[in-house]
Amino acid sequence: MGILQDFKDFAVKGNMIDMAVGIIIGGAFGTIVKSLVSDIIMPPIGLATGGIDFSKIQILLKGTAGAKDAVTMNIGLFVNNIISFLIVAFAVFLLVRGVNSLRKKEEAAPAKPSTSENYLKEIRDALTQKS
Repeated sequence: MGILQDFKDFAVKGNMIDMAVGIIIGGAFGTIVKSLVSDIIMPPIGLATGGIDFSKIQILLKGTAGAKDAVTMNIGLFVNNIISFLIVAFAVFLLVRGVNSLRKKEEAAPAKPSTSENYLKEIRDALTQKS
């Protein structure tokens, strides 16, 4: 029973749920970035370079033989994936930078004493005044 309880504690921790939500949102963000690169960014770049469709750039390694497909290195798709990665990396950089700046502001702000601490200080001051 110890292993099952340990697994249950691990699975329902807040960090595990946060990570699952992050993975799901990350997957959705990845599809948005892929569409941004292939549908928005690459067409104008292709137009500026004389109508080149980067997703079609290939190096033929072996031609077709009968019903078999050709063997190609898809250089254009690789370029699209590099651009997608750079966009995702930049977005994550901005997110981490924003979180770090918020943490610095929280660390710089003086900690407010809790109400119980304030009550204890008032009691201490009242006792010292009576003495």
